Amino acid sequence: MLQSYEAIIENGQLQWLTDQPQVSKARVIVTILSDTQPQLSHRTPSAAIAGKGKTLGDLVSSLVQEEDWECLK
Repeated sequence: MLQSYEAIIENGQLQWLTDQPQVSKARVIVTILSDTQPQLSHRTPSAAIAGKGKTLGDLVSSLVQEEDWECLK
């Protein structure tokens, strides 16, 4: 059965980040995770939707009258 544990190896010393497994001898597989952050790609909209956006109403004034705002009561 496989079990996963998280640890850091620094200067040849193992520091457990979770509970240390209670084994005297075990075969292990080590995965090295790099410290660099993944590059986020810049997303661009599809050319198929270019020019299809519409502005409905006035962008500055509210669509609902102030008297109808329940949060102001």
